Amino acid sequence: MARTVPSRNTLRPPRPGRRVAIGAAAFALLATAALPVRGAVADDSKGGEKVLTVAVSQSVDSLSPFLAQRVISTSVHRLMYEYLTDYDAGDGHAIPGLATSWNTSPDKLTWTYTIRKDAKWSDGRQVTADDAAWTFNKTMTDKGAATANGSFVANFKKVTAPGPTTLVVELKRPQATMTALDVPIVPRHVWEKVGDFTRFNNDRRFPVVGDGPFVLTDYKVDQYIKLRPNKTFWRGAPRFDELVFKYYKDNDAAVAALRKGEVSFVSNLTPAQASSLKSGSHIKVNDAPGRRFFALAANPGAQSKDGTRFGDGNPALLDPRVRRALFASVDRAMLVDKVFQGRAVEGEGYIPPRFADYFWKPAAAQRIAYDPVEAAALLDAAGYRTGADGRRTGKDGRPLGLRLLCHAIDPNDKAVSKYLQEWWAKLGIGLTVDCVDNVTDPWMSGEYDLALDGYSVSPDPDYVLSIHTCAARPATPKATGQTDDFVCDRPFDELYAKQLAEYDTAKRADLVKRMESRLYDTGYINVMAYPNAVEAYRTDQIESITTMPEAAGNIYGQDGYWSWWSAVPASGSAAKPGGGSPAQVVLGIVAGAVVLAGAVSFVVLRRRVGADDRE
Repeated sequence: MARTVPSRNTLRPPRPGRRVAIGAAAFALLATAALPVRGAVADDSKGGEKVLTVAVSQSVDSLSPFLAQRVISTSVHRLMYEYLTDYDAGDGHAIPGLATSWNTSPDKLTWTYTIRKDAKWSDGRQVTADDAAWTFNKTMTDKGAATANGSFVANFKKVTAPGPTTLVVELKRPQATMTALDVPIVPRHVWEKVGDFTRFNNDRRFPVVGDGPFVLTDYKVDQYIKLRPNKTFWRGAPRFDELVFKYYKDNDAAVAALRKGEVSFVSNLTPAQASSLKSGSHIKVNDAPGRRFFALAANPGAQSKDGTRFGDGNPALLDPRVRRALFASVDRAMLVDKVFQGRAVEGEGYIPPRFADYFWKPAAAQRIAYDPVEAAALLDAAGYRTGADGRRTGKDGRPLGLRLLCHAIDPNDKAVSKYLQEWWAKLGIGLTVDCVDNVTDPWMSGEYDLALDGYSVSPDPDYVLSIHTCAARPATPKATGQTDDFVCDRPFDELYAKQLAEYDTAKRADLVKRMESRLYDTGYINVMAYPNAVEAYRTDQIESITTMPEAAGNIYGQDGYWSWWSAVPASGSAAKPGGGSPAQVVLGIVAGAVVLAGAVSFVVLRRRVGADDRE
């Protein structure tokens, strides 16, 4: 779920003095030494080096690309490892990454990629097609290695590397995402030494060998992630001498650090924070349509693929009438107005409006409007009647009470929770709000009734849809799955298989919209809003940076490495120049690009971002 790749002038770091729309990069967790007060980029303790410090609030789940599913982690992997293809920063279409070109057989079952000759691992060894073949084969054959990216290779039949620059992938059935495989390619000579992929977190030895624009040099849990430029990166080295993701549990503290010049960039701003920063000295606020949705997810009963039920979800949520009643009692327009203060769009379908090809809106007759009267009638029909005390009880005489899981670090979660408590109390439903630092453990254990959910969506919707399939559930109750809410709906699965095999853009879009319609009607997930990307950076530290999309996009959480790779230190900072000249970089990309005839532009989507904890 990530698109990348720069178009036109974003294909290389912008020239000093040229202002590029602030974009969205992808990661979180940070840190290195604080930048000097007054916003100077130079770090005197490092001999005047230019350090770009990004404040983050999300904890890393794993630095192993085989396990990581949080935005911060997958964003860092985008910096460390190249993928076969990248995504243009301008419009998200597939462009060359590790592969310079690709073609397919007439039956679309065999794909051949040409691996670039100018890519090297940071330890000096050549990157070859064998590294890619090994990465895919390991994901195909090792359940632990398939934890994060197994859905991308589930349809693979065979992967081989006939030569150092030739990768061949044979499919069981046609697969529309072959130019949107969001799988980091790792160095075989390093990773083939790993034993248990479920336990190895890639954080034992530094620097970590990679072939992306940055090299991971240090990491401390919930403190920081430090990266240095990869001087041999084929697109050209980044211009900052160090990139640091610094962890802040409290976003107010991160905003204060931005004001002091101790960090260069802060994301996930509240409306109040954004308004206050607009008047700050040397601070630029970026407010653009986002790639996330903000939703209410129901636990329909946690179940593993082997049929074992676990967790303690309220059985009332198994009734679609109850889920629809909850849906009808949420005033989404009020949330956009009061909580997001207009910096969001009212939620409808599963894919945000930023991705026009796949954006779906329910017809008037299908739309579930805010209607407490209808909600009450649905609960009555489901057997939950209101007693003399105003509380609804089931046929067993027990009051209808639900638990809401949310993120302690997200002010939006807390604000929305209060509205839900108020609305549902009027219906006779009790709501216990449980905002915690780590939502992953109770979520994966199925120990919740409802949860405030979110996901960062990329232009290609395959991955974000796959997390609602039966196959996304964990193999056993103790295993890790890719599921978002343990949904297993056969009609949805049938549509998912059809869209994955459909190469025609319009036909595929129609299938995706039918899937969104099915999710909407079943009520497993209620998309309440599409929040803007609201973020800020110091103009006395960052002269220019690329947004994605270029016209009006985000900087943090991009489907690629464009923002941090392109960032130019503010003038007067004596920043070291990036790789080759801009013209050389552009020419290199154009020369290597081979457009597949009849191929569709695909974009991948990168993990959920539920308030920065679940991507």
